[in-house]
Amino acid sequence: MTLHRFLAACRRQPADATPVWFMRQAGRYMAEYRAIRERYGFLDMVKTPELAAEITMQPLLAFPLDAAIIFADILPLLEGIGLQLTYEQGEGPVIHNPLRSSADIAALHDADPRETAAYTIQAIRLVKRELEGRAPLIGFSGAPFTLAAYAIEGGSSRDHRLTKALMYAEPQAWRDLMERLTTQVSAYLIAQIEAGADAVQLFDSWAGALAPGDYAEYVLPFVQKCIIQVRAGCGVVPPPPIIYFGVGMSGMLGLLRQTDADVIGLDWRIYLDDGWAQVGPGVAVQGNLDPHTLLAPWPEVRRRAADILDRAAGRPGHIFNLGHGIVPETPVDTVRRLAEFVHEYSAE
Repeated sequence: MTLHRFLAACRRQPADATPVWFMRQAGRYMAEYRAIRERYGFLDMVKTPELAAEITMQPLLAFPLDAAIIFADILPLLEGIGLQLTYEQGEGPVIHNPLRSSADIAALHDADPRETAAYTIQAIRLVKRELEGRAPLIGFSGAPFTLAAYAIEGGSSRDHRLTKALMYAEPQAWRDLMERLTTQVSAYLIAQIEAGADAVQLFDSWAGALAPGDYAEYVLPFVQKCIIQVRAGCGVVPPPPIIYFGVGMSGMLGLLRQTDADVIGLDWRIYLDDGWAQVGPGVAVQGNLDPHTLLAPWPEVRRRAADILDRAAGRPGHIFNLGHGIVPETPVDTVRRLAEFVHEYSAE
């Protein structure tokens, strides 16, 4: 059976055209999403499998995309181990009992994500039935460091001061926390694969705040362990592709190769061919158009997308994506035209 072009690219195999999907492709830029959002809170949408499945399918029905990604959020996984999460208007996610000491970390619960995040697992099953094989489905989780940073800071942070302070001052507590989160993330991704996810992505949204040496010492071993555990525990041969994506990590792509992920996501802060050279052979790459480019006139969007495809030079193993998620102000027609252009230009 011929692999879908997205899965072929993940495995660095030739495809008839460059596959394309977009991070945050289901979201506020689409009127269909906003119509649901007017009636439901964000966590209600995430935790209602039928709504999450409907939202997941919206961009697949609207655009010629090569993969769906389950509509979910990285932070509800933390609720299962005892953290209290809300989303505040204009403030984003808030952890009301942040982790500030070794005692806080020791008091966390052990939990099975199959139970604590059962809503996302069920949403994956629903989407798989609706897709009927016409596109692969991507599952995802926050990576251990990014989850730790949210849990310690209590929400978003500009400098991750509290996270770094705990990491440096209490290295054993840090390791205990990262072990707990690695276990959670691995079990969560395995459950998503068991439910039907064809690939999974680890989002390390905040790891770019670290110095390379700190990433290598305090974070990389846990990413490696997570990937090993997912491959060993998912029960699929060969295991589904694993994508690792971090923001602001263009200065440590050699380290990212050591994660042993099948695909490394590149943000927009580096030329795609330079990033691929730093990652090295034997790894696929995903990216890397600046999301704000989609606010430009179409000729400029086209020019920049063509430049990325030219830098990829038709080599097997490139998945076209943005360097981060779609921004809410993005015109829907630009998303449609970009997906069509990537297919047409790369097929030529």
